[in-house]
Amino acid sequence: MQSRKLGRDGPEISAIGIGAMSFADFYGPTNEAESHAILDAALDFGITHLDTANVYGMGKSESAIGSYLAGRGRGTRERFTIATKASITSDRETGRRVFDNSKHHLTQELDASLKRLGTDAVDLFYVHRRDPSLEIEEVTETLAGLVRAGKTRAIGFSEIAPSSLRRAMAVHPVAAVQSEYSLATRFPDLGLVQTCADLGVALVAFSPVGRGLLTDRPHGAEAIAGMPFLRGNPRFVEPNLSTNLATTQAFRALAADMGCSAAALAIAWVLTRGDHVVPIPGTRSVAHLAELAAGAELRLSDSDLARIDTVLPVGWAHGDRYSAEQWVGPERYC
Repeated sequence: MQSRKLGRDGPEISAIGIGAMSFADFYGPTNEAESHAILDAALDFGITHLDTANVYGMGKSESAIGSYLAGRGRGTRERFTIATKASITSDRETGRRVFDNSKHHLTQELDASLKRLGTDAVDLFYVHRRDPSLEIEEVTETLAGLVRAGKTRAIGFSEIAPSSLRRAMAVHPVAAVQSEYSLATRFPDLGLVQTCADLGVALVAFSPVGRGLLTDRPHGAEAIAGMPFLRGNPRFVEPNLSTNLATTQAFRALAADMGCSAAALAIAWVLTRGDHVVPIPGTRSVAHLAELAAGAELRLSDSDLARIDTVLPVGWAHGDRYSAEQWVGPERYC
């Protein structure tokens, strides 16, 4: 497994990581044993970076990682870099989703995450979504305080604009920015990829296989009906779903012609976007994890990239990447 740096002065991590949202029933039911099997296989493949959050299954994902570390014995924690996130919460009166970037909330939530993970410190702590009531400089100083307190070794933000990243970097080094990025979602090419490279920040790409569209076994309508997030996502409702499945069939055929899985080819494409880009696919299947890991071993030529752009040109996807409700939180910059 090739490696990449988690920020300019950060540790070397595997070129791909695991997005542990899949440990929390987000894309279908799972259990702790299946999540532990994924983590065992990850080490076999040389995958050492884990990305989770306090809201994934309301702690289920973090607890699965924590029980794995405890059960595998001494030295297992040191084999992984672990990132978690906080700030998404619910209004007590209305029950609607809100974002809290206050010092009290972030500290309290990180303490709870550390307890579930069974570790004294995480390697990276992100603000999951920005709280518009607080300036990013103030939030960054809160995160810097958590570094000084020894609770996290580095800080990051999820779904922020390049301009916000520059403001945060003026206060404290930011190791990583997380953003959706794949052949299906290419807006980071319009500023975020370049800004992260310029500042020495890792761009951690979630959903790098397009929430399953860029695989050999994409979700069909029946499976999506049981996934609350996808069944409300514009790309996975009709008529967009059928169109997107038909469009990506050419990509699956191209991958087969190149002798690899579609998932591997999708991961390989993301890795070409810069040495600072780290995709974090999620999975509930060891076999699928093997396909994803294989993507880190592929070396794509200019000709290969041209063939990919021919079958999936920029802007091919039908439907927005988020619904109006899902768009609340991420910063739009293009």
